[in-house]
Amino acid sequence: MAKESGLGMSAIIDDSGGSARTISNDITNLDFATPREEQDITGMDKSARERLLLLADFTVSINGVFNDASNMSHDVFKTVPSSSVARTTTLAISGQTLAGELFYTDYALSRSSSGELTWSAPGALAGGAVPTWA
Repeated sequence: MAKESGLGMSAIIDDSGGSARTISNDITNLDFATPREEQDITGMDKSARERLLLLADFTVSINGVFNDASNMSHDVFKTVPSSSVARTTTLAISGQTLAGELFYTDYALSRSSSGELTWSAPGALAGGAVPTWA
């Protein structure tokens, strides 16, 4: 595979009813990570670190432009404060997908002094399944 940009990336996130919604057009930027916990098991007889890999995680921080059209970002996230459901989140670029069941912990809206109305929504792995690229 050749080097690529993030142009054409898509994000599909379930609403609280479990319906997948493609909200890529509302998203201006996102950060995601798939870190692993680690345990230091270095014995006092060692001169370098020894570690074990532990639990896997998947976190995302999504930012976008407010859109209250049917089935768009506001419909997806407006129930974050009132529901406790995991939402399937799928990120795709160039045929590669990363998916997981995530809890979204906030849906924060911001209105700037110049008038922009934007939102942010952080999510974290909920289902216990290791996130993998497909």
